[in-house]
Amino acid sequence: MAKTPPHTFYTTEEVAAMLHLHPQTVRNLILKKRMGAIKIGMEWRVSEEDLTEFIRENRNK
Repeated sequence: MAKTPPHTFYTTEEVAAMLHLHPQTVRNLILKKRMGAIKIGMEWRVSEEDLTEFIRENRNK
């Protein structure tokens, strides 16, 4: 059976730093369902795939 590679997850603070946004802005995007995320405990985590999809969907065409 093939092993799947581990997923990479980022905190809202890490995503905010990468996108040059405030962490609350990232949380607002998540709550408005404009950015995919999962809640682990009391904090949101954004997968690398969700972050890539968000960037792709919001780039200037």
